[in-house]
Amino acid sequence: MIQRIQPGKRYSEAVIANGLVFLSGMVPDNTDSDATAQTANVLAQIDTLLQELGLNKSHIVDAIIYLADMADYNAMNTAWDLWVAEGQAPARATVEARLANPEWKVEIKVTAAL
Repeated sequence: MIQRIQPGKRYSEAVIANGLVFLSGMVPDNTDSDATAQTANVLAQIDTLLQELGLNKSHIVDAIIYLADMADYNAMNTAWDLWVAEGQAPARATVEARLANPEWKVEIKVTAAL
């Protein structure tokens, strides 16, 4: 069975299938901030959505981080390192990509286990 969470016309905020939760790419609300603050904002959004599903960041098995500019890698990691659960870091990839909104410095997509 597939369950769609907060489905919209173009995408769902999350999809649950086969014991996994696939979150859509999350983007910052604070577009006037630096990469560290934008990353912290996105991670807080991930926390909130996972909590709504009865999960937390320790359930995350995979993360893909998209940076508009790889020069922000260390700034992004400043927020990431404060957030990631000690001893429970997920598999992760970080790539540079042109994001849909030029004010976004980061977009993060995660997969979690139920």
